[in-house]
Amino acid sequence: MESLWLDITNFFENTLKSVSLLDIMDIVIVAIVIYQLLKLIRRTRAGQVLKGVLLLLVFYGITSYIGLQTISWLIGYVLGIGVVAIVILFQPELRAMLERVGRTANIETMRQSGVDESAAECARVIDEMVLALTRLSRRKVGALIVIEQRTGLDDVVATGTLLQARTTAALLENIFEPNTPLHDGAVVMRATQIVAAGCFLRLTADSGLSRELGTRHRAAIGVSEVSDCVSLIVSEESGVISSATGGRMTRYLDEEQLREILSGLIRPRQQQHRGLMSLMRKKGESGDEK
Repeated sequence: MESLWLDITNFFENTLKSVSLLDIMDIVIVAIVIYQLLKLIRRTRAGQVLKGVLLLLVFYGITSYIGLQTISWLIGYVLGIGVVAIVILFQPELRAMLERVGRTANIETMRQSGVDESAAECARVIDEMVLALTRLSRRKVGALIVIEQRTGLDDVVATGTLLQARTTAALLENIFEPNTPLHDGAVVMRATQIVAAGCFLRLTADSGLSRELGTRHRAAIGVSEVSDCVSLIVSEESGVISSATGGRMTRYLDEEQLREILSGLIRPRQQQHRGLMSLMRKKGESGDEK
């Protein structure tokens, strides 16, 4: 037993002596990259495929070790063409991953637009939005508002009607009034301004969503999967106010919760932006739909 312990000790001592600082940095960087990739693909179809690929690799190693040549050749051939197949089949997921990796700040865009981001204007916009959403909720009028954050949504804005308008409750209610030209699409907000209305969003591909969630909710989740925006939804069936961020939905928001969310999103420029993900996750402990 003592000799075994001595051999183990000598092995680690020799290994540590041969490891340089560059080797440690190399290992740490690779570990961080793998961890971030796993975070990006978790709870997606690509994540499930990765599990299947890992199982195939394990099975390939076992069959090669015990000498099952035909099976190991077949698995190796499948793995060889599998990379191309994964790129083709999971193009939306890969695109979403690359968009998250390439996420850039949109602060300069807001500055160039000349949007008023003073404390008074932010407080006014929050009041107007809470008023509009609660009124729409009481009337059971469907609504979808996407609030842009660091990731630009110019591609979404291009699908709608450009407004560049001052945010008011009356304007929001009028946009979502049934049987009007823009009521079916989404409103995109940047800072304190309504940028566009009647915008089209891609729907989430998540098949595990509740059947109670309609197209408006699925669109809100879909856009939050590929950007860091926050979507606010009013259900036209029940009048329930919900929010979506990071591909997750929180339902049954009351006026106080809605105001708290908006206060974290719409803030004066001179104040540091707070992380909304932790706030939404805290809210989601009692209302996640996924």
